[in-house]
Amino acid sequence: MIEAGSPAPEFTLKRGDGTDFTRSDLQGQTSVLVFYPFAFSPGCTDQLNLYEEVLDEFRARGATLYGVSCDATYSQTAFAEKLGVTIEQLSDFEPKGEACRAFAAYHPGGFAQRALVITGPDAVVQWSYQAASPGDLPGANLIFDALGD
Repeated sequence: MIEAGSPAPEFTLKRGDGTDFTRSDLQGQTSVLVFYPFAFSPGCTDQLNLYEEVLDEFRARGATLYGVSCDATYSQTAFAEKLGVTIEQLSDFEPKGEACRAFAAYHPGGFAQRALVITGPDAVVQWSYQAASPGDLPGANLIFDALGD
């Protein structure tokens, strides 16, 4: 997993509207990249629902959350709409897993590892976490603790 103090790598993800999301989009804000394995899987559903429930608290601490998976943008959009989540989804579909690999959050099984990365306004990694297995769900308090007061 990418370590605190490392500059965020250069990467390109796709937003739901097809536009690029790159390292420069991290600048000027505190960002939380939420890497998750699969849209519509039970664990990922639970994780995004949980984070959505406390999204206002994340915003109050100045953090913007982004969901990142290797699913196609169409799948991510349908997933977010089905769940009713407003966390912006970013696709690492093609070339598959390239951004996940850059953050050292790519599972050898061909999907995003369940991981979290917080970057500061300077696009430098402030904190990172990778679950021991894709089935382990990192709670919201883990992120709140990492963001501090």
